Amino acid sequence: MSDLDELRALVREVIREVLPNGLPITETVDLSTDQDLAAFVERLLSLDPDQREELRSGRKRFRLATPPAPSAPAGPGNTAGPVRRIERGAVTEAVINQAARAGQRLVLGRAAVLTPLARDRARARGVPIEKER
Repeated sequence: MSDLDELRALVREVIREVLPNGLPITETVDLSTDQDLAAFVERLLSLDPDQREELRSGRKRFRLATPPAPSAPAGPGNTAGPVRRIERGAVTEAVINQAARAGQRLVLGRAAVLTPLARDRARARGVPIEKER
C-alpha cells in the first residue's frame, strides 16, 4: 500500500468518526409562490419518523433556489423595485449578486465606483444601476 493509499484510508476513518451518518443531504427547493410553500409544508408534514429525525439532526437540509433575475432592463430610467444606495467604495460582483437575489436596483453615490466585472454581472443578471452625478 502506498503512502497516498494510507493517507486516504486515514481520511476515510476520520470522516466516519466525525460524520457517522455521512455528509448531510442538501435539497434545493423553489418557494417562489404561495402554492410552492403550501406544497412544501404539506410534504414536511407527511414525512415518516426516520425522515423527520434526519431533519432534526441536520442530516437533511434545504436551500432556497435562486430567484430569477429581474426582467426589467438596467438603466437610469428604470425605477421599479426596491433601491439600495451605495454612497462610496467599490461596488463588486458580490454586491451585484446580493442585489439580484433581493430584486434591488442600485443607486451609486458620487464616491462609489463600479468595477468592470460588477458592471458585466449587473447586465447579465438584470440589475439596474443608476450613478448620481
